[in-house]
Amino acid sequence: MEDIGEQVVCLIAYHLLFAMFVWSYWKTIFTLPMNPSKEFHLSYAEKELLEREPRGEAHQEVLRRAAKDLPIYTRTMSGAIRYCDRCQLIKPDRCHHCSVCDKCILKMDHHCPWVNNCVGFSNYKFFLLFLAYSLLYCVFIAATDLQYFIKFWTNGLPDTQAKFHIMFLFFAAAMFSVSLSSLFGYHCWLVSKNKSTLEAFRSPVFRYGTDKNGFSLGFGKNMRQVFGDEKRYWLLPIFSSLGDGCSFPTCLVNQDPEQPSTPAGLNSTSKNPENHQFPAKPLRESQSHLLTDSQSWTESCTNPGKDKTGMSNPALTMENET
Repeated sequence: MEDIGEQVVCLIAYHLLFAMFVWSYWKTIFTLPMNPSKEFHLSYAEKELLEREPRGEAHQEVLRRAAKDLPIYTRTMSGAIRYCDRCQLIKPDRCHHCSVCDKCILKMDHHCPWVNNCVGFSNYKFFLLFLAYSLLYCVFIAATDLQYFIKFWTNGLPDTQAKFHIMFLFFAAAMFSVSLSSLFGYHCWLVSKNKSTLEAFRSPVFRYGTDKNGFSLGFGKNMRQVFGDEKRYWLLPIFSSLGDGCSFPTCLVNQDPEQPSTPAGLNSTSKNPENHQFPAKPLRESQSHLLTDSQSWTESCTNPGKDKTGMSNPALTMENET
């Protein structure tokens, strides 16, 4: 590059991408995973009662009584209450126990060795931005190095050691760009469907059965659940996700006989097969408003009953759960 203006633009773009890459990477690594709140932990009396009861129906009855006022919808593969023996708590929806961290992680996606941290509710947005900015960073380096890479093969560069550095830099940036683009694209698809990596391999199980789209509210609301309502924060590694990670709006397609009636102010839609049931248990305020605007369910859950009976292969699961 001989033009001064072009050099300035490239320097500014390079350092901007590098700064955003480092910032999002730092936030992904050092943001502590969030754990379930105290309301999901059993009381001392409930723990004693649970220890006295043998595994089976009596054991489940204790857990059902403890979970009756909690905003949980998902169950185990056998239909039981999801309970963590290690942490001695009832697992919130989308929460899983990480065997590496040895704790339950809210909306756990996976444990990432590249950041030495669990990716979950508290840092999933940061992880996505880390993938995005690292991809842009590598693509920028490969694009600006391409002309010199071509000159390397056409003998257009001075015969110095620097030309081998140019070749290595291009190959490294290009290879990382390919791998990062596939990973980033996969996680963009997960966000659009409101799934975690674990849920993509093993569909969540509700009381009425398996539903791979049980948490999907439509593309727009799925995006807002991760990135928040304030669009000016979407591209910055600043926490703006909706909710507290313990409760999530669900796209219920069958009325659950064990759930209480539809919340006040929301009319039942059972007469209209194109509409879906609203969650009956309380949601946090920042999650509840996703259900109240006029477009709430018109864009959600196409073909919701398609996966009622199919279970994902447990052997494929990536979950580090005890």
